Amino acid sequence: MNITFRQLQVFEAVARQLSFTQAAQELHLTQPAVSMQIKQLEEAVGLPLFEQLGKKIYLTLAGQEMFHYCRSIESQLDELETIIQDLKGVRRGHLAISVASTANYFATGLLAAFAKHYEAVSFSLDVTNRASLLRQLENNEKDLVIMGLPPEELDLVTDAFMENPLVVIAAPDHPLAKVDGLSIHQLKNETFVLRESGSGTRIAMERFFAERGLQVQTSMEMSSNEAIKQAVAAGLGLGIVSLHTLALELEVRRLVVLKVTEFPILRHWYVVHRRGKRLSPVAEAFRQFVLDRAPEFAVVARH
Repeated sequence: MNITFRQLQVFEAVARQLSFTQAAQELHLTQPAVSMQIKQLEEAVGLPLFEQLGKKIYLTLAGQEMFHYCRSIESQLDELETIIQDLKGVRRGHLAISVASTANYFATGLLAAFAKHYEAVSFSLDVTNRASLLRQLENNEKDLVIMGLPPEELDLVTDAFMENPLVVIAAPDHPLAKVDGLSIHQLKNETFVLRESGSGTRIAMERFFAERGLQVQTSMEMSSNEAIKQAVAAGLGLGIVSLHTLALELEVRRLVVLKVTEFPILRHWYVVHRRGKRLSPVAEAFRQFVLDRAPEFAVVARH
């Protein structure tokens, strides 16, 4: 096939946006210019790459294969740029990081401290849920990801750098708030406010109770730790969250940590990237900074 890199760039933008108009805007081209590049690429390939149904366009099977290889080529070029930077000893550029929403309680402070050493580096920080982190890892979209237990099905480099204790929280006026030495079996009739299915905290909690033959009752699901804390403080049930998220609430006595035997559930935080990914010098420096310094930035509440 006689195709050009510019044709692949245009195709990748259209395939990602599924819109000729949006791709043209992104690439600062006219829509006819985008259409011409796609037409020439399809002629070179010998197969249609898009099909139009109504007002929407979709990738054909050949288009899906082309999109996969476009992303692979883009990744290889990014690695080439990293190698060249490494050979030059460059310490500037852009660092793209994603963190689990719970990790954001310490990640921003960690990133701010690191940035003082690399003033010429720009950063992007995406705070998101576990499902998005897994998608980003699978697509190799970020330099580094900070998360709870990494998935086994992806080929990753994972480094544990700090404990992440999960505790049971309640409103201060809850009947169990002043009880010492609670058995986990005393919680089986309590109602819990939980994170959404698939979140790291939810997975760890369900595994913990299932291993002990217990199933918790759920009153509602929340998509963030802040929402859980507010619901628990309002008396809607108990919650299970990371101790790292509770410093302010415990200080002002808005929430209490229940003294339950076998708690906290001890998990760990991990800094993660795809195996085989060549980290830029800045990304590698940040990874090492996380491993060496992260515990200094975790605000662990006293309870």
